[in-house]
Amino acid sequence: MGENVDFRRWDELIPDALGLIFKNLPLQEILTVVPGVCKLWRKAVTGPYCWQDIDIEQWSQQCRPETLDRMLQMLITRSSGSLRKLCITGLSNDQSFSLIADNAKSLQTLRLPRSEISDSIVEQVAGRLFSVTFLDVSYCRNIGAPALEAIGKNCKLLMGLRRTMHPLEVIDKLSQDDEAFAIATTMPKLKQLEVAYLLISTEAVLKILENCPELELLDVRGCWNVKLDENCIKKFTRLKVVGPHVVDYFGMKGCDDCSNYSGSSGYLAWDFVAGNVGSDYDDEISDGDWEDDQSMEDVEMRFYDGFDLDNAAFDWPLSP
Repeated sequence: MGENVDFRRWDELIPDALGLIFKNLPLQEILTVVPGVCKLWRKAVTGPYCWQDIDIEQWSQQCRPETLDRMLQMLITRSSGSLRKLCITGLSNDQSFSLIADNAKSLQTLRLPRSEISDSIVEQVAGRLFSVTFLDVSYCRNIGAPALEAIGKNCKLLMGLRRTMHPLEVIDKLSQDDEAFAIATTMPKLKQLEVAYLLISTEAVLKILENCPELELLDVRGCWNVKLDENCIKKFTRLKVVGPHVVDYFGMKGCDDCSNYSGSSGYLAWDFVAGNVGSDYDDEISDGDWEDDQSMEDVEMRFYDGFDLDNAAFDWPLSP
């Protein structure tokens, strides 16, 4: 214990080093607490190292569309082209998706569930998403086979796709086999595919299995028209299948929520997946809910009062 240890003072660390430290904090603290400590810390959280991985999925479920658009623009600007992961719910327009694509040169994981994006915008900007390896477009009601085909043709590194729907969102459709065929013909490197509750047929699933030889996980829960036999599945030795029978509830968010899945399905001989599936391809980082002394309204008010679109800086005071 008598050894002299040279500890570096926090105020002597360069902003990039501080940014790597601060990015492990919850989002709210990075945005509302850290900038108010000192100028050096404020400089650190406006740099790109805090914003290589942006996960505002839970927060975006509770905010107004205009607030979400402003927050997204600010955080992407701060990432300075180094964005590797973006998780956000409920994009309200095509312009926001185009903004993401314009800054996607390093983007690998993109989660956009419940977003109001269209086939046309996906077809226009898919070429800029060339580095994406995992994509979540679950519950995106306004896209279909044209968007998936554009993604498959341009995202050559894609290994994971989540295209889960809610049963009530497909109730007016006769078939979504065109989406399955788009996946089969353009995404040969897929290892993880979640298409729960899509209205697809056995033929469409077999086409996917035939054209995606590296597939390791297939989620077809709620795809009631899919009838696969054990002999068919045995040909794919690495493949694990979930569904089509469902034993819990239909509001699950893909295979991240299948820890309650049991072997009561009609396909007992298959090698089913239990637990937290797909973590190798979609590593979640959750900031949790903002439930401290500050209400969501207070956070949004701070955001509006402190955010300057011209210089992307904060003028938020230190939280008490």
